Amino acid sequence: MNAFTAVLEGLPMTIGLTLSAFAIGIVGAVPLALALTSPSAALRLISRLFVDLIRGVPIIVWLFLLKFGIHADTFRANPAVTAIVGLGIVSVAYLAEIYRGGLQAVPRGQLEASHALGIPKSSTFFGVAAPQAFRIVSPSIATYFVGLLKDTSIASTIIVAEMVFQAQSFARQHPTVEGILPYVFVGILYIVLSLPVAYLSRTLDTRMRKAVLA
Repeated sequence: MNAFTAVLEGLPMTIGLTLSAFAIGIVGAVPLALALTSPSAALRLISRLFVDLIRGVPIIVWLFLLKFGIHADTFRANPAVTAIVGLGIVSVAYLAEIYRGGLQAVPRGQLEASHALGIPKSSTFFGVAAPQAFRIVSPSIATYFVGLLKDTSIASTIIVAEMVFQAQSFARQHPTVEGILPYVFVGILYIVLSLPVAYLSRTLDTRMRKAVLA
């Protein structure tokens, strides 16, 4: 097996971790963002403490806590599942902050007009606030996705066989100059995977700026 083939074996796991954690974040961040913008001061405080706690601790610490901090005779944490849960929880916190910024950027006048017309709050949120907020935060969401893709490399520390783990395994078996090749290939693959999303992020950002200026 050559270095490139070894790294490719970890590619499906890298993509799987990224998409799974991102899916958890995209969905789970919605109620948390609503809590962050809630009229209830207590709810805002609790959600703010949760977000700051999750974001304030390095991802590797959360993965180690989930992997080695949960002990049960009948339960043994699967490394891949642990990584998905850990990265997913972190994604929820970060995306909730992004959502919050988008919701607060929606002009208040539009929301007040909807209320004045007697439009239900749920219809106002899904028909007025949410679509505009999504357009505003789309570039930030795309940028976060790229960061999450690279953060999956941290899962190698809990023995998840993604690209970096495979590169490390190959390097240990080839303690020569050849041992550095898999890391070069990992870097190239990260760039290849990130470029389409980065391009999408720039495109969305450009369109948003033009829409604002218009």
